[in-house]
Amino acid sequence: MSRRGVCVLLLGLGMTGTQAALALDGSALELGHNADATMSRLSVRWNLERLWTLGHDWNVSVFTEAGLGSWQGDGAGAKDLWELGFTPVLRINSTHSGFFWEGGIGVHLMSHNRINDRHVFGSHFNFGDHLGFGWRLGDKERYELGYRFQHLSNANTAMPNDSINFHQLRLGLNY
Repeated sequence: MSRRGVCVLLLGLGMTGTQAALALDGSALELGHNADATMSRLSVRWNLERLWTLGHDWNVSVFTEAGLGSWQGDGAGAKDLWELGFTPVLRINSTHSGFFWEGGIGVHLMSHNRINDRHVFGSHFNFGDHLGFGWRLGDKERYELGYRFQHLSNANTAMPNDSINFHQLRLGLNY
């Protein structure tokens, strides 16, 4: 793991200790990969006080998520970059098990506008959307294990618009 990845992880450990002061509802570590980059991201979550029921078996919740990530590029012209993101997320939860589906659309600010010669984003400002699923586990469903498919691009606000997709494993902690 690179020094940046280690810094993200250390920041994450520090954030979990300050959750009471920040009124956080959870945090997560996300690890992602594709052919051009690997990424690690720490995110924190604030639940919105909204919960809608969908019959007897499902409910819908909404939360906001802020994340700090480090990407390590691969291939010709590879660069490493930092990204800062903010994403509202809608989650559909099973009331009988810890299973959930989720999706979100947010904004990401990147330290560089390219990860390698094949992926030039055209802008430091990008949009990110994801779809995922997972399980809440443990006593009082304190832990989460999930998968996300994330797509990032500048939505044609700048050229070029070489988007990038990540498959992510997500490990979360609910406070």
